[in-house]
Amino acid sequence: MSVGELIDRITILRLKQARIRDRRKLANVASELERLEEICERTIGPLAEAPLPVMERVGELEAVNRGIWDVEDKLRALERTREFGSRFIEAARQVYRLNDERHRLKRALSKDYGSAILEEKSHPEADS
Repeated sequence: MSVGELIDRITILRLKQARIRDRRKLANVASELERLEEICERTIGPLAEAPLPVMERVGELEAVNRGIWDVEDKLRALERTREFGSRFIEAARQVYRLNDERHRLKRALSKDYGSAILEEKSHPEADS
């Protein structure tokens, strides 16, 4: 996996640690997070010691992932109440915008670290 994908997964697991309440699920999250942080430290070093520009990108990625989580929760709530009007449409549009930003940040982090693997995306408007 790319370095950006590794860092992204770590930020998502940290978010899960903060938001999930089920103890069994938290144990799985903690186990995966520990393993991925070990891999991160062995390959690129501890994130806490990364250069400031990298730390800023990681912070932006964390914020985007929180935003995606929040918007998806909003979509699920609107789905439960069968509200498919303008609020639902705007939230759905926000998901792909945030995912585009997430991809941009992951790719930038991969380039920051000279990752040999870069995640690729393809969307019709982006390919022209």
